[in-house]
Amino acid sequence: VQLQASGGGLVQAGGFLRLSCAASGRTFSSYAMGWFRQAPGKEREFVAAISWSGGSTYYADSVKGRFTISRDNAKNTVYLQMNSLKPEDTAVYYCAADLSIATIHYEYDYWGQGTQVTVSS
Repeated sequence: VQLQASGGGLVQAGGFLRLSCAASGRTFSSYAMGWFRQAPGKEREFVAAISWSGGSTYYADSVKGRFTISRDNAKNTVYLQMNSLKPEDTAVYYCAADLSIATIHYEYDYWGQGTQVTVSS
């Protein structure tokens, strides 16, 4: 499956962005999807994940209550709505796909190219 992330940009603290990840190739609805992020000099960290049906979601504690992951299987797209953004949310955000939902990056087989999110204070 091929993944294409988009929607990043520059936003002030307290603002919002919505990231999208469009999938092509194999059956999107068979895959759990995850969002990860990586800031300069830091390891890639889990942000959110959603099961193939959308019935189960998981969030990192740092984004819980501010970010929402969702998916539209008819559009082969997963979204990450990010509200109340903070400067520490600044990172490159990646979407990933795997047959099993997970919160660890090395458990995902397919990755998008990343989209930059910068939150100014």
